[in-house]
Amino acid sequence: MTNGKLPFLERLGLHRPELRAWAMYDWANSAFMTTIIGSVFPIYYAQVAAATLDPQTAAFRFSMATTLALGLVTVLSPVLGTIADFAPVKKKFLGVSVAIGAGGTGAMYWIGHGDWALALLLFALGNIGAMASLIFYDSLLPHVAHGDELDRVSTAGFAIGFLGGGLLLAINLAWIMSPGTFGLPDTSAGVRLSLLSVAIWWVVFSIPLFRVVPEPPVRLTQSMPLSRAIGASFVELGHTFRELKRFKHAFLMLLAFLIYNDGIQTIIRMASIYATQLGIGSTHLILAFLMVQFLGIPFTFLYGTLAGRIGPKPSIFITLVIYAVIATLGYFMKTATHFYMLAALVAIVQGGSQALSRSLFASMIPRFKSSEFFGFFSVFEKFAGLFGPLLFGLSITIFGSSQAAILSVIAFFVVGGAILVFVNVDEGRRIARQVEAENAAAVAVAAASAPAPAI
Repeated sequence: MTNGKLPFLERLGLHRPELRAWAMYDWANSAFMTTIIGSVFPIYYAQVAAATLDPQTAAFRFSMATTLALGLVTVLSPVLGTIADFAPVKKKFLGVSVAIGAGGTGAMYWIGHGDWALALLLFALGNIGAMASLIFYDSLLPHVAHGDELDRVSTAGFAIGFLGGGLLLAINLAWIMSPGTFGLPDTSAGVRLSLLSVAIWWVVFSIPLFRVVPEPPVRLTQSMPLSRAIGASFVELGHTFRELKRFKHAFLMLLAFLIYNDGIQTIIRMASIYATQLGIGSTHLILAFLMVQFLGIPFTFLYGTLAGRIGPKPSIFITLVIYAVIATLGYFMKTATHFYMLAALVAIVQGGSQALSRSLFASMIPRFKSSEFFGFFSVFEKFAGLFGPLLFGLSITIFGSSQAAILSVIAFFVVGGAILVFVNVDEGRRIARQVEAENAAAVAVAAASAPAPAI
């Protein structure tokens, strides 16, 4: 320490090689979140791939493709997570997820005019890979970060993700707005190259995690073959369901997260489609998302510091209040200026709300079951991703407008925050550490009673 303060990199949560390598996956994966989910692809889909459909039908099919993709990941998440706690396959499963997601994303380069079915298929594959990868990425957090580092390391990952996603989006924007400068024939070529670049960026910047972050130890003294781990995972899932009452506060955190994250995901995933329907130009949309990426970096780091002073739970409450304001103002949005103002507010809270939710949950689960519990975390996260787009699509069908869905988002923040009130963080952490101690004692007894190897 210097003058009683932590060194700069330690204050950021990036002071060890494995922490920096872990955070780099946020840098890699965020390219998909910004260019594919947030800005370039939704616009290209609406204006080119779905140009032969009427706007309402195109928006409805887009929301349904999102719902189906996230639904599949939701069903598989707990099983895959539990398998990864019995067999040393966290990084292998992460690699397969990256291959699926980046493969689908790279193939978007060949989407042309009227290819809405191909566009939605590849978009679904990209979502499946991206969302599945986060199960195993998030489950590595409690293994690379110590207890008092969780908030800082988690927010550092999100902040680096903002930077990485923002840098590629800035490059993509240059290709799209000035294609001739880069030897591209037209804007369409710039867009298609941008989609391809996400896949390359995703794969290349995932490499540090695979090289530096060690595969965590499995929950038993000896790891199982994958075939046995699959069977054991179903048995363990049943046990965990019965045991959930012991992890009451972690479960309440999951329930609160399910509800308030529904509002967050609705805003993130549907902002471009909603703004496009209001007649806001594509250049304004991409510039606003670019602003969110870079403005979000200092605010995300700030939430890591804030959580160290007032705790992660009160810090999350602050973000939910701001999100409710965003949803209210979104109902009245009419112009590009309004969209920029809302984007600035989103930048203030987006990284902090999600990073602190991740680290708060990680602090209340036993580390030897991290993949299994983050499988459940993924289920609740994906259900939030399901409800938002589904609500958006149904609102279009019933009311012929998405404004009702935007306004209804406020209820998610109110109800989610109300449930979060009942989460006792200290008690949740105490139980998690107690279960870890019990498991360590059981493993020691099993190791002591095991027959000695033959000489």
